[in-house]
Amino acid sequence: MISRAYHATLFALYQLCIMVGIVAMPLAIAARQAGITLPVHRVLENVEGAYEAAQR
Repeated sequence: MISRAYHATLFALYQLCIMVGIVAMPLAIAARQAGITLPVHRVLENVEGAYEAAQR
């Protein structure tokens, strides 16, 4: 039961990170033009890795 809740929480977190990345896209484009890189991809990779590890 706990693993099922953990898996559902990771899935929700993964979806939330994707949504935040999409919403922050205009900000990320403006920041990149200013020479600043937002680390959204790192967060998404970490959550995706945790989600995939939980499926095994």
